[in-house]
Amino acid sequence: MHAQEREHTHKRHKHRKVEEVKVCSLASGSNGNVYYIEYEGEALVVDVGISYSKLKNRAMTRHIDLKKIRHAFITHEHSDHVFGLSGLSHRCDVRAYMTRGTWKGMREKYRPDASRTTFITIGEPVSVGPFTVHSLAKPHDVVEPCSYRIEAGGVSIGVFTDIGAPCEGLSESLSQCHLAFLESNYDLDMLLKGSYPDYLKKRVISGQGHLSNVQAREVVNAAQTDNLRALFLSHISKDNNRPEIALKEFSDLADKFLIKVMSRDEASDIWLVSREGVSKEPPVIEIPERLDRVPLRVSSQVKPKISVFPTKD
Repeated sequence: MHAQEREHTHKRHKHRKVEEVKVCSLASGSNGNVYYIEYEGEALVVDVGISYSKLKNRAMTRHIDLKKIRHAFITHEHSDHVFGLSGLSHRCDVRAYMTRGTWKGMREKYRPDASRTTFITIGEPVSVGPFTVHSLAKPHDVVEPCSYRIEAGGVSIGVFTDIGAPCEGLSESLSQCHLAFLESNYDLDMLLKGSYPDYLKKRVISGQGHLSNVQAREVVNAAQTDNLRALFLSHISKDNNRPEIALKEFSDLADKFLIKVMSRDEASDIWLVSREGVSKEPPVIEIPERLDRVPLRVSSQVKPKISVFPTKD
């Protein structure tokens, strides 16, 4: 079995409970970002960059209950990170956490009520429910952006996207993670030869834009990754990158930890993260309440076969 497709599963011990954190990317890209983290029945999200209706639909595909979300930590004010924040906050009574600079820079229509907002200071940990959330300043072309590392049950999850260049503390934060969403936004050759106008190309590579595949690899190279069990490449550009190109940059690390690319258009699998390893949550099998209501597919070429489940023609 190819190393990229092999799950890095943890070992279960008979006489002690293995602490597991559920993780899912509900959206990852310039068209929206939402990263879901759940522990002991309570959840938070990092960023809410898609509409509430789209978020609800994607959550349903993974049997995620949005009512479990109590907290939303916002990295910065760009619409692909806050588009659905107000909707989620009001419909599910979710509290938002962000810097004052992010609040000031955010368009008013994206803001939740001030009564549902808590301002954070970068570098000062925030404890909410079973989570401890650490923030880290990052270079990006907004007012006061930050990245987050979330601890729960002895497990650490990092969300490191929209970073203009490898910055102080980033590799150190990655070193503490068991799973990390790390931006691998663009391939430099594709960007320079692509259709983006010059001003946008300059913005992406300015040091206030995004991390390239090569820069993301530099971050990993500089980190002590003994704790790391999974690296999820995130915020992949639609026009200036390809999943296979991003994966190639990290291919020699596939035997060290699980590497996946997060989709721009659909939710990822749900992953169970412990200090021992990472495994995919088994799919939920739905059984109809009335099996006799399952539609039958009947071919006009052969005699009908009576079955409670659909059959191939």
